[in-house]
Amino acid sequence: VNNNYSQHTLESYARDLLIFELFLDHYNIKFESLNKLHISEYKGYLRTAQHSDDLDVLKMKLRNKKNDSTNTHKAKNDQEEEIMSEESSKNDDLDQETDLILGKALMTKVLQKSRSKASKRRGGDTDGLNSRSINRMLSSIRSFLGFLIEIDETVPIPPEAITMVKTEKRESHVAEFHELIKLIEAPDEYETKQKVKYRNRAILELLFSTGMRISELTNLDIEDLNYDPARKKIEDNKIYVYGKGKKQRYVYMTERAITFLERYLSSREDDFPALFIPYRGQRVNEIELDSIRISQRYVQSIIKRYRKLVGISIPTTPHSLRHGFATYLAEEGANPAAIQHLLGHESLQTTTRYVHSSDRFAEQTHQKFHPLKDKE
Repeated sequence: VNNNYSQHTLESYARDLLIFELFLDHYNIKFESLNKLHISEYKGYLRTAQHSDDLDVLKMKLRNKKNDSTNTHKAKNDQEEEIMSEESSKNDDLDQETDLILGKALMTKVLQKSRSKASKRRGGDTDGLNSRSINRMLSSIRSFLGFLIEIDETVPIPPEAITMVKTEKRESHVAEFHELIKLIEAPDEYETKQKVKYRNRAILELLFSTGMRISELTNLDIEDLNYDPARKKIEDNKIYVYGKGKKQRYVYMTERAITFLERYLSSREDDFPALFIPYRGQRVNEIELDSIRISQRYVQSIIKRYRKLVGISIPTTPHSLRHGFATYLAEEGANPAAIQHLLGHESLQTTTRYVHSSDRFAEQTHQKFHPLKDKE
């Protein structure tokens, strides 16, 4: 918090260190006696999904603790017990606050017991976390040890003694351009409710038009656009977004995306600040107006549904639209540094991992540039 990390990063650190604490407890290891062999055992602990079982046990304990606390308070009736209850209540408030923090970290989707079918097909273990997830959790321990050194605390092993595991080499694929277009246009064909049709089409157009992250999209407010409600017109193609790690940048909309955004905004008859709002479900009943906005999970679910409806065989997610945005810009000859800026990456190396040429483009390149391309 003091180093101004984002809330998402803080929650990730909390979750990762909690799992490491569960490992130490599972094998009765004291942190002060931690060694390299223990770190190797921790990798196996994650690979075999033992952490998932231990998390289930912890969550059950937290639930039972909360129920026991409630039953205890109901049983106390006389004055003496009321005084004791008052003191106990103070402690319970602290316990409940701790439970909330832990619960928020535990419910992260990365802690699911098994990976998706698509993830299993890509290789690696089918039980626990894949190598990239394990490396991220090992990196959290490194950071924690570095923090202890920074505040002059004694550490059992130096951060650099924690080595990463070998990652699987895999090539990410992006759906063909015409397939992505079918996906983006799917709401107009498959949605019967006009408001949902207009909103979902605007979501997909905006994602592919700008290359923004799904979190950036769901956090947008109408005021982030230069929108004139009287004329029902968007006056500028730029949107100022707050990205990963609290970084800020401009993203740019195409005229096509602006057209469908204007259509969607013209259908709105509410005063909610969020750009994209739900029309049913629990979020509609939120007390705070700012909380009434679509969730990332919803965007993921509609893309999954449309992908099946239009018959795209390649796994496609909101992040795939971001990949496609970068890939097809590159195919048109865009400068890598410009793509880096549009994606909001600090490193150009990160950008190159996002720019994956389609099979069609690779074939065209082979036919055009191979030294023996001519029959003669």
